[in-house]
Amino acid sequence: MRHFYNYFSRPASALLLLLAVAAPLQAAPSEAVSFDAAAAGLASSSYSDRMEAIKTLGAMDDPRASGVLGSMLESRLYRRLSDDRLVDARREGSAYLLSDPSTGESLGEAGSRDIRKISVNNSLRGAIRAVLSRMDLFSEDLERRRAAVEAATGYPSSEMADSLAQALANEADADLKAAMEIALATSRLLSTDAATRLAGLETLSESTGSEVRAMVSRLTETDADGEFYEPDPRVRGVASGIMADMEARMRMLENVGKLYQGLSLGSVLLIAAVGLAITFGVMGVINMAHGEMIMLGAYSTFVVQELFRDYLPADLFYLYLPVAVPVAFLVTGLVGIALERGIIRFLYGRPLETLLATWGVSLVLQQAVRTVFGAPNRAVENPFWMTGGFELAGVVTLTWNRLVVIAFALAVLAALGLLLRYTALGLQMRAVTQNREMASAMGIKTGRVDYLTFGLGSAIAGVAGVALSQIGNVSPNLGQSYIIDSFMVVVFGGVGSLWGTLTGAMSLGVINKFLEPVAGAVLGKILVLVFIIIFIQRRPRGLFAMSGRAAED
Repeated sequence: MRHFYNYFSRPASALLLLLAVAAPLQAAPSEAVSFDAAAAGLASSSYSDRMEAIKTLGAMDDPRASGVLGSMLESRLYRRLSDDRLVDARREGSAYLLSDPSTGESLGEAGSRDIRKISVNNSLRGAIRAVLSRMDLFSEDLERRRAAVEAATGYPSSEMADSLAQALANEADADLKAAMEIALATSRLLSTDAATRLAGLETLSESTGSEVRAMVSRLTETDADGEFYEPDPRVRGVASGIMADMEARMRMLENVGKLYQGLSLGSVLLIAAVGLAITFGVMGVINMAHGEMIMLGAYSTFVVQELFRDYLPADLFYLYLPVAVPVAFLVTGLVGIALERGIIRFLYGRPLETLLATWGVSLVLQQAVRTVFGAPNRAVENPFWMTGGFELAGVVTLTWNRLVVIAFALAVLAALGLLLRYTALGLQMRAVTQNREMASAMGIKTGRVDYLTFGLGSAIAGVAGVALSQIGNVSPNLGQSYIIDSFMVVVFGGVGSLWGTLTGAMSLGVINKFLEPVAGAVLGKILVLVFIIIFIQRRPRGLFAMSGRAAED
């Protein structure tokens, strides 16, 4: 047990030392000494007198003490020679700006010969930190109490147990109360009484925090001489059982995190590939410029953000993203229509020439963007409602922006499905792709359907760019990162099938995230590619085969 104490006391030796002297102060007769008299002791030339003054101020529980001790901790506490008053002095050029350390009241300026610095060494700093930590624990400020509890959990000490128990009894905030229980339990693990340590372990049995795991794990370990840090076999047995449960919960939470990351990646692939599912899957056009449509959508978002920032009130800035979605949709949709009318329509039935032509267009678009916006990455800021996230037991953080991207991708897929199923354009698109000659004979203008379909696929790619701008930087090469994955999703899911695109994107996203920790990012992608090649050998039309121009070819 002696080694156990030594291990945990080294990182915070000063803290524990002063906690040891601070604890008895809780019962000190602070009423017997005035605040001014106690503060005056800080200016004493005697080390023991200054230490005693720190202890007395800490025991007073007077809010003015934190200001005085804080100034001393920061080496800004001086004694004004003219009246022996304690002052907080900040150097400003050749003079010092003086203020009252307990109230912050300005006291004018002074020269270096008018004041004398109150020296403080590491021991006194440790004592001050301990006193301030205890005072924060009973502060009326919730954030100060929270910080004190976090510090007590990170640097546990058996001497803090009484203070934590007292603070726990008075705490009203439920979350902070739970944190205090954890801090109290970790401090009890350092008790010399085995029953107290067992009680602490019982409280920590459901926790997964890293500090708690380190404390409990130490109870099961041995030192260099092969002796257990924990001398009681009952405590070691309970600690071993708790560690096994903790590791099982950790693995489960890590898998939940991987699944979330996989669904997030799958959603990115989905919105990047769903436009391609139309242009490639339905129309049979190998559009190598699809990635650049995604890139144009991301840059459209950047432009809208800058316009909101420069020309509209700051309160309206968070609305830039809803505005960027239709802007990106229109911009990339029009570019797609221009591409289809200007190049693609002359190359139907000649896939290799289409591939080369659209590849050339992709290079032109990349260079055009570099010329206008420059080569460096452009940052797009998340609105406030997409920043942050929530933690699962302190192990996994699920970020809001990726959750919004998942919901957005599903919404885009649902909207596209409704458009194809219930609108005249959707009906004509399906008719043209299934039997072009029959559709033309029935009076459908196939050329108009072609450019609208291609424009729709490009517009959805632009919307994908809006989503991608929220989870990464915008650059001219943005689309190149997703074009290969998008083709893999469409081929794996089934040419022309939206359900196949959804299933393929989510499957590949999740598989990637579970493979990466084991095989690495690059090897993981290679394994996925090999898997798709083998799969396509057995099912050439993918998971969900559909009839269509490309499928029939």
